[in-house]
Amino acid sequence: MSSEPNDNPVLPKLSSPGVLEEDDCGQVYLTGHRITLYDIVYYYNEGYSAEMLAGQFPTLPLAHVHKVIAFYLENASAVDRYVAREVETLDKQHASAPPGVTLEELRRRLRIPRAG
Repeated sequence: MSSEPNDNPVLPKLSSPGVLEEDDCGQVYLTGHRITLYDIVYYYNEGYSAEMLAGQFPTLPLAHVHKVIAFYLENASAVDRYVAREVETLDKQHASAPPGVTLEELRRRLRIPRAG
């Protein structure tokens, strides 16, 4: 996700004591977890309920999920801008990543006898 310092004046600091913490690079994490606000909002917008999110992230208490969803609903405009920025960052990373090995190349490698 984003690794550059949060110097974007359009995006306010997204934090809520005991619920969300924003690091120096602008990445927003659920307090006490490595789960990001982006992760929760992504699945929530895909139709996941709070209970489904808690199942998706087993270390995350249901009460915390409810607090994050409430924060999102109360700050939807700012959170949506944050999510859009994260999507843009992910798209750039994906576009600049070298292509992976093709299935044909993997099959070719498997046919080569190993020295041993």
